[in-house]
Amino acid sequence: MQNRIDQLFAKKQHGVLNIYCTAGFPKLNDTLPVMTALQQHGADLIELGMPFSDPLADGPVIQDSSTKALQNGMSLHTLFTQLAGFRQTIHVPVILMGYFNPVLTYGVEAFCAKCAEVGIDGIIVPDLPMAEYESEYRTVFEKYNLHLIFLVTPETSEERIRKIDSLSKGFLYAVSSSSTTGKDKNMNDQQAYFERLKSLQLSNPVLIGFGIKDKATFDTASAYANGAIIGTAFIKAIEHSQDIDKTVETFISGIIQ
Repeated sequence: MQNRIDQLFAKKQHGVLNIYCTAGFPKLNDTLPVMTALQQHGADLIELGMPFSDPLADGPVIQDSSTKALQNGMSLHTLFTQLAGFRQTIHVPVILMGYFNPVLTYGVEAFCAKCAEVGIDGIIVPDLPMAEYESEYRTVFEKYNLHLIFLVTPETSEERIRKIDSLSKGFLYAVSSSSTTGKDKNMNDQQAYFERLKSLQLSNPVLIGFGIKDKATFDTASAYANGAIIGTAFIKAIEHSQDIDKTVETFISGIIQ
């Protein structure tokens, strides 16, 4: 069966909206209600954060959501229990985003098998080195039809970008600048970098992330790539929500109105 991420990009090449949410946040059992609301109100892709105590690439807002989710009792075992049967109602592609240590502890093959069993389409692991993935783990990920999505930054050389493009499946995650998630950035200042990526005519679609927070930044990013990823702004929006569905509807309509 064709991976859902590939199905998505086969039918939609522009303005793809990927929203990040932390599993088990704001409350432990909010994972599925948040995902359901995201699908219902127009997210094309859901990036589900696996909470970890030391999330290197994340800014304070996502770090705090991760800490809160861990305090709520979230773990990989709990997450997979929550996700059992979720494909009966959620049909958009779902990616797990997290760090390699919990995956290694769980067992890489056991993790991939469980992802395939519940219906996960791809994985983002910022601290898994490309060479290690290629030599040790690629065959396992591919065995379970899981797309590993790599990050590129403004400092990544063309040679390395092309190597990453050859190893990646699904899409490339273009980090808008070399900082953590959630930092305010002027998207227009990154124009040369975005244009360089566009000019490379990569084989994978590209989604831009870090600093995408509203319609203006989403539209700017989408002008240079296939779409964009919103994380910190969404986490802020749902943090104190009394009505997840309504909050998600309001948030997404503000991006894609």
